[in-house]
Amino acid sequence: MSFRYPDSSVFYRRLDRSFPAAESASGIAIFDQTGKRYLDASGGAAVANVGHGVREIADSLAEAAMLGYINGTQFTHRFVEELAAELAGVLPGDLGHGFFLASGSEAVEAAVKLARQFWVESGRPDKWKVISRVPSYHGSTLAALSLSGREHYRSTFGPMLTEFPRIPAPDPYRDPDSAASTGEALEEEILRHDPRTVAAFIAEPIIGASAGAVVPSTDYYARVREICSRHEVLFIADEILCGMGRTGRWIACEHYGVMPEILVLGKGLNGGVVPLSAVVARPSIVEVLAEGSGYFNHAQTYSHAPVICAAGLATLRYMKKERLVERSAAMAEPFFARLEKLREFPVVGDVRGKGLLAGVEFVADRSSKSPKPRGERFTERFTEKAFDNGLIVWPNVGHVDGTHGDLVTLAPPFSVTVEEIDEIVSCFAATLEGLT
Repeated sequence: MSFRYPDSSVFYRRLDRSFPAAESASGIAIFDQTGKRYLDASGGAAVANVGHGVREIADSLAEAAMLGYINGTQFTHRFVEELAAELAGVLPGDLGHGFFLASGSEAVEAAVKLARQFWVESGRPDKWKVISRVPSYHGSTLAALSLSGREHYRSTFGPMLTEFPRIPAPDPYRDPDSAASTGEALEEEILRHDPRTVAAFIAEPIIGASAGAVVPSTDYYARVREICSRHEVLFIADEILCGMGRTGRWIACEHYGVMPEILVLGKGLNGGVVPLSAVVARPSIVEVLAEGSGYFNHAQTYSHAPVICAAGLATLRYMKKERLVERSAAMAEPFFARLEKLREFPVVGDVRGKGLLAGVEFVADRSSKSPKPRGERFTERFTEKAFDNGLIVWPNVGHVDGTHGDLVTLAPPFSVTVEEIDEIVSCFAATLEGLT
């Protein structure tokens, strides 16, 4: 059978290619119907943090499925109660109230709506603007896409998007001393719009696939936190990709010693088994709603659903039992030491990241850091060739100026071994040799 459009009834995400059929998976490997093995060096889309084929997570679904559908406006249940308690137990500070949804995009929508409702119920209805950064990625639903700085995703839907204010993201590789990289750009934008109208600032603490694992300086987030506090702007940390142990801490904010008012989680929270995301708020946010309207004005049919919460609970308990966050931190040294070998290729301009999250940026000229011509489609060709060679990476283009810029992100499961890292780097290098 041909697994492609129009030979199948599936509306595929790609309509111009054939798909191998995945049959089984274990650890960092996926096997297709022919038995071919693929090294999942990106955890799919940085989702399979705990690895593939974890029995404890799979088993948790059956028990919760017997409870069936429970509407979160009518009942609570043990899976959501235990998940919220377990999550609060690993998060820093007083991030303690979890609202559970089914995708990262939904969670971002919910987070910005929560920020808006907080200000309305605080008697500050003029505060509605949410500042975001370019490049960034916060989701594909319309508000989340409006906040995203990923132009090739936005261009088709431009007339449908809300014009939120946006600022340049930090770029330690190309411009470490700019206002974008020091945090001054945020204050300039808040003042330009009038702090009385700005509700929140949303950012990925360590920027994910849209910029290739960019790690801003410690001073940057100290400045951001001070600016937000002084101007009464909520800080929303989008840790859908960089959270849940990916950078060697439960959340990336811990590396910087800063606390958001609202935290968004997804991907690694669910073990890659079912869709699950979370909005986690500090008591100071939730108390305003509790003492005001008495509810969060955000309706989602499958919020707090038993099966998704059971998967999250099993994932958290498995991560704690196997000490996978500690493993992510410990594996960072051999991971990046071996990735440094890729700098032998002139096309590799930078290798960056933290924990088990890495970005490899491709350039036309290393000394000038000039991007490759977009017409070469280098990232696309590399990604397809790597896949043919049995290596899965996560691509991105356009991060330099909205059009130019080529990179891939690596985010292997935390169970990855040194031998498997060697295999990943060897296959990566072999793929580069075939293209350059």
